[in-house]
Amino acid sequence: MSCGEPHETDCAEVLDHLYEFLDHEMPDSACTKFEVHFEECSPCLEKYGLEQAVKKLVKRCCGQDDVPSDLRAKVMGRIDLIRSGLAVPEHDVAVTPDEPARGPAARGLTTHEVSPAGADFPGVAKE
Repeated sequence: MSCGEPHETDCAEVLDHLYEFLDHEMPDSACTKFEVHFEECSPCLEKYGLEQAVKKLVKRCCGQDDVPSDLRAKVMGRIDLIRSGLAVPEHDVAVTPDEPARGPAARGLTTHEVSPAGADFPGVAKE
C-alpha cells in the first residue's frame, strides 16, 4: 500500500514495522520518523488507527486471562529459536486427538515457509 506521494520514510517501511511501532519496540528516532510519516500520509494513519483499535479490543476482551507459565516459556523459546534462525521441530506442534490440525502445519507448510505477518526473521520466509 502506498499513497503515491513521496515521503522521507516509504509507506511500505512504515507498514512493515507498524506492530513494532504500536508495541513501542523501536528506537525513539524511528518512532519520530513514523510519527512524521503519519502526519503526512492519511492512508498509513488510517491503517495505524485501525491496528491500534484492534490491539485495544483484543487487550480488553482477552487481557484478563492468565497464561500458564509453561505455555509462556514454550512460546518464548520458539520465538528465540526463530529469531536465531533455527527451525522449530515439527514434533513441537502438538495436536490432541480430539482437536483437528490447524494452521500452516496442517497445510503441509514448514516453519521456514511461514512467519508472522510483518515479521522479519532471518531464514523465515513471509507468506
